[in-house]
Amino acid sequence: MPAVNVKPGIYWIGVNDRTTDLFEGLWPITSEGVSYNAYVIDGERKVLVDAAKDIKGDALLDQIAEVFDPALLDYIVINHMEPDHTGVLRTLRRIAPNVTFLCTSRAVKMLENYYQVTDNVHAVEDGEVLDLGPHQLQFHSAPMVHWPETMLTYETTQKVLFSCDAFGGYGALQGAIFDDQCTAPEFYEREALRYYANIVALFPKPVLKAIDKLAGIPVDVVAPSHGLLWRKHPERIIELYQKWANYAIEGPELGVTLLYGTMYGNTEKMVEAVAAGVARAGMPVDIFDVRHIHASYILSSVYTCSGVLIGAPTYEGELFPPMAHVLDMLNRKRIQNRKLAYFGSFGWSGGARREIAQWAEKLKWELVESWEFPGGPTSQDLLKAEELGYTFAQSLR
Repeated sequence: MPAVNVKPGIYWIGVNDRTTDLFEGLWPITSEGVSYNAYVIDGERKVLVDAAKDIKGDALLDQIAEVFDPALLDYIVINHMEPDHTGVLRTLRRIAPNVTFLCTSRAVKMLENYYQVTDNVHAVEDGEVLDLGPHQLQFHSAPMVHWPETMLTYETTQKVLFSCDAFGGYGALQGAIFDDQCTAPEFYEREALRYYANIVALFPKPVLKAIDKLAGIPVDVVAPSHGLLWRKHPERIIELYQKWANYAIEGPELGVTLLYGTMYGNTEKMVEAVAAGVARAGMPVDIFDVRHIHASYILSSVYTCSGVLIGAPTYEGELFPPMAHVLDMLNRKRIQNRKLAYFGSFGWSGGARREIAQWAEKLKWELVESWEFPGGPTSQDLLKAEELGYTFAQSLR
């Protein structure tokens, strides 16, 4: 995509990545892709705000060159040190050897550790203003959104907020970079939620603190480092992030995530009956087979739903391993204070039920009911399963 004018003198010069399979080496983006949004300010001083992953270095340089020669860069603003934003810094420094790096004090050592850059580095203070003539940049520290060195950069004359990972999301840009040009905003909102649950969910209080910090700042454009730029409704993505952060403080919405795994189909037979009971109670339900669906997609559902139903068999005296893996990911992201019910089959002995109780304690979830059955389900078991789904959904109200 060519460079795009965001505001007078401010340009999006980002690049799409449709070839990386795993974001951070962990979260699947094979079908969704991701954008590395970077920006240049073309005034008396030339500024690059954020950059891109090293594999996109040539594309980024081509994008910058559409606005001005990269060798003319005076400043590079590093809002966040993660390599998907900074991977091309060595190349940029060779091209513009006198460029000055602007970052928080916590990022200074990281800049040395990652790229051996120690000179021409200026650690900005929280609230510091840089006069570029005619543009002005103001820097706002935002620690733990989602690393300790992160900051947000605000262009005061055009009211553009360069928010880096904050207010970002998965999804390569489909020819349009702005919310008002996008024909499928629901895709980007869904991918922003998945991104939040995967990347940012561990830090709800820092997110809310950063949003409070922005409360008195007029923002015309939210320009994150991943996903859409929000100019028609910049408040929309901020409100979504605020709502998602509050889930961890005030609790999520009414809804059920039904997670299941099955070895020979016996537990799976129960899933349909349980889901029918949830539906009879008028409660929305998301259903995931943990053998085939990556935890990335499961996290965003569990993050937003107040209830979790787990169906999984006993495997060698313990919980079915793919289910245990998902619960471990939920624990790592500290998704706590949910209601839980469990059902599952066993062969010669149980064990999964006992382990589920241990996971509930670790996750600080309320285990409402747990039920194991031997072998395959009977017709009476299926009726009991439907009643389990119904009563569990009702208990969430």
